[in-house]
Amino acid sequence: MSAVDPTTTRGGGTAVLNVPGPAGRRTKRRLVGVDAARGFALLGMVAVHTMPVWDEEAGRASLSWSLFAGHSAALFATLAGVSLAFLSGGRTPHEGRRLAGDRAGLVGRAAVIALVGFLVGFVAPPVNNILIYYGMFFLLAIPFLGLRIRHLLAASVLFAVLSPFLMQWSLEVLPAHVYGNPTLWNLVTEPVTVLSQLLLTGTYPALPYMSYLLAGLALGRMNLTSRKVQLWLVGVGAATALLAWTVSMVALLVFGVYERIWSATPWMSEEQIDSILVFGPEPSLPTTTLWWLTVPAPHSNTPAALFVSLGMAVFALGAFLLLARLIGKALTPLAAAGSMTFTLYTLHLLFLATGVYDLAPGFWFWMQLVVFGLLAVAWQRAVGQGPLEKLVARVSKGITRRVAARPPAEPSR
Repeated sequence: MSAVDPTTTRGGGTAVLNVPGPAGRRTKRRLVGVDAARGFALLGMVAVHTMPVWDEEAGRASLSWSLFAGHSAALFATLAGVSLAFLSGGRTPHEGRRLAGDRAGLVGRAAVIALVGFLVGFVAPPVNNILIYYGMFFLLAIPFLGLRIRHLLAASVLFAVLSPFLMQWSLEVLPAHVYGNPTLWNLVTEPVTVLSQLLLTGTYPALPYMSYLLAGLALGRMNLTSRKVQLWLVGVGAATALLAWTVSMVALLVFGVYERIWSATPWMSEEQIDSILVFGPEPSLPTTTLWWLTVPAPHSNTPAALFVSLGMAVFALGAFLLLARLIGKALTPLAAAGSMTFTLYTLHLLFLATGVYDLAPGFWFWMQLVVFGLLAVAWQRAVGQGPLEKLVARVSKGITRRVAARPPAEPSR
């Protein structure tokens, strides 16, 4: 349930978008709403990782789990796509050498983020670390950087519809998901197993998650400063999530899909199936029938789950963009944290590895939020970019400039 967007560092750490200014000049407008949405996803991730998943008094899943499980990861991945759009031209995608530079820089960005993720694996945090998956997300995004909005949306839908079927097929033929947090040693000794996990069999498989990233890339090509676009995001996001959840529930409860799943998986009780619907698979759905792909369970990565979480992510982005118009200053701590989530997420994983939070989950949840908010505001005002964000930016920008400045090769004669 962990997630982070390590692409959020331009203009001193705040997501910015180049927009036309007077007399055709280009100006930078800070999109506080984007950073605030990312900070909200970080809050949700901390809640899911730190707070109990079960409410003993109510006898049901906890509120933090119900609100954020799976959805925070989707929001981060969607916002990663938005940031990639900003980095590659905004509303007008780069072309030619500039696009080649963007693609090369994305390779460097992916390498640094994945390296940090693999190194964090050595401390064995008790949650799944999404950083190594982000490296794969960005590598897969390279061919799509130059596409227009309609093509990106079409590709997003195709990944959401088709990749879950490939994911279910892969569970029978590819190595199982055996590493919660692979290390560099695992990558060297068992590369097929690790790559299978990153692409299809893991908690955040890159192929299904491309639906979020590409949708975010399309959103980043839109005029996110427009109130009309922001309202459109809220409406379309809410409608998408509600429609996907409704279709899934109607299929399960009205058209007998639940009974078909149960009959195809006779060793599971109703309670076990219901547990998967609420808490998600551990780590993958059964492969007894493709009807499993109708469930909207968190981290099941089915078409239903992908569209529900994507709709909620789009809704959240639109809502925070609108809130930034009304109460922009009040969002400062959230936006500051959202501008350096790579650093804060890594600190969060290192803290979880200590196991201290188990003693008082509620206390440590709020403690992390307070520390992250204060640290982010102070660091942003004193330094700018977070330390890990600055590392990623230096590597990727250095590669981008070298490739973009390189003269095109002479045609062969």
